[in-house]
Amino acid sequence: MHEELNNILQRVHTLYRKYGIKSVTMDDVSRELGISKKTLYQYVHDKDELVRKVIEFELSQHQGHYHESLREKLNAIEELAEIARCISFMLKEYSPVTEYDLRKYYPDLYFRAREIRRERIHKFILDNLIKGKKEGLYRENLNTDILAKFSLSNIDGMFESDIITISEFLDQQFFLEYFVYHLRGIVSEKGLAILDSTLRTYEIVI
Repeated sequence: MHEELNNILQRVHTLYRKYGIKSVTMDDVSRELGISKKTLYQYVHDKDELVRKVIEFELSQHQGHYHESLREKLNAIEELAEIARCISFMLKEYSPVTEYDLRKYYPDLYFRAREIRRERIHKFILDNLIKGKKEGLYRENLNTDILAKFSLSNIDGMFESDIITISEFLDQQFFLEYFVYHLRGIVSEKGLAILDSTLRTYEIVI
């Protein structure tokens, strides 16, 4: 039952990314999945519940990608590079039309999902900064709390900016520029040498 539901949510998530949430009806879902509406309603009561489960599934998938990326013993710089590569991949799946529909028609769900993402990003950045300082790879005098909030604000603000377009933000080169900009501002002298080596290892060339 759980595996079957996840398969449904994955396929509906693909539909939402392609067509948006508003235009995809339960009839569309039933037809696309090749199952009857009666069968579909065994998993969800209505479209509202389906949307909620799809968003929860997406958040769970992203969290799983993060944990998978960090399964190995990495230093702080390698860890950040691994996550950057993971985020770069996930950005390719970002759908402005889905984001728009979610915000307009399901605002409570939209803001709850946004808050969960913010909390996860903030925690990761803060943990990474603390780890990097302990390893001597980041500047000893940097304020981890301030920098974590500043970094989160920058990332969050890009989605709301009227200067940076969505297509620019989703461009891999743009994201990598920001990634290297962030790291070069926080690494120590020891960390700088490791950063250059890491960029070559991950084939990140700026």
